[in-house]
Amino acid sequence: MKGTNLGEFEELVLLTIAALVNDAYSVAICDELEKHTGRVAKLGVVHAVLNRLEEKGLVKSHLGEATSTRGGKRKRFYIVTHAGKASLMNAKQVREGYWRIIPGFNLEGSI
Repeated sequence: MKGTNLGEFEELVLLTIAALVNDAYSVAICDELEKHTGRVAKLGVVHAVLNRLEEKGLVKSHLGEATSTRGGKRKRFYIVTHAGKASLMNAKQVREGYWRIIPGFNLEGSI
């Protein structure tokens, strides 16, 4: 397994996979990212991040069943691994730790 440090977009993709539970495939991930962040996520970029997350052991993928609506093509679904969950929890703790030490800020974001 490669390093588990997450870049910002990797973290967002991993969070999105966790939120989508059993319906996390590339197009749904792009749609959710745009819905929750306002950022347009290009499919090719998301695919590159998914491959990187899988190489790091933070997600696993499997092919779904072929459907007639997709012309017989199968979707690749992603799930967060135990290592992925640990990586997300670590990223959350690091961010919360910094928020706690910034003068004039608290975890609720009030100034």
